[in-house]
Amino acid sequence: MPTVLLVEDEAALGLIVKDSLEMRGFTVQYAADGEEGLRLFRQQPPDIVVADVMMPRMDGFTLAEHIRAQSPAVPILFLTARSQTADVVRGFELGGNDYLKKPFSMDELIVRIKAQLSRLPAAPAAQGPLPLGRYRFDYPKQKLYLDDGRAEDLSNREAELLKCLYDQRNQVLARTAVLRELWGDDSFFNGRSLDVFITRLRRYLKDDPQVQILNIRGIGYKLIV
Repeated sequence: MPTVLLVEDEAALGLIVKDSLEMRGFTVQYAADGEEGLRLFRQQPPDIVVADVMMPRMDGFTLAEHIRAQSPAVPILFLTARSQTADVVRGFELGGNDYLKKPFSMDELIVRIKAQLSRLPAAPAAQGPLPLGRYRFDYPKQKLYLDDGRAEDLSNREAELLKCLYDQRNQVLARTAVLRELWGDDSFFNGRSLDVFITRLRRYLKDDPQVQILNIRGIGYKLIV
């Protein structure tokens, strides 16, 4: 039975979501602000975190930073009234896996929770960093190493996107496929967020001109190695 840590400062909404999740078989830990949410997380790490962004005492973004310092793998789903691209990108940079704009339906929230839980990896097989030209990509540790000793720390979303590109290297990765896999849908708004992350990955890989992320017009991207 999956455990959800729900962090929501609107008491009425929090209780509705908690009751709805429990009726569908989830175990729910409920916190009314980020500080309480972090305390509950440290006491008993859940299978997934569902957190509001705008909260007193500690907001959802700060909570995500603390959680990521302790656990790089637990999914974090933000509930937010914010819809600006910069806010959503910041959430992904801080380790968020998905977001849901308020107001939302419980059915959609549950679908998104189940989608994130289904992506949790099994115990990983022991393997070293993945070769990428002059780079080595350590996906579990979210690090990109250059052969001169430099290292780049990747955000959770950057690492997931680079892994998708790496798995399909030298082949076309459909834009709609990666949006649905990592963002949950292929809306225009999510597409703008994807463009930002592609630009950042290109910047990280700029020291090896043989490694390129190409735009395949109207289709998607191709990682050339």
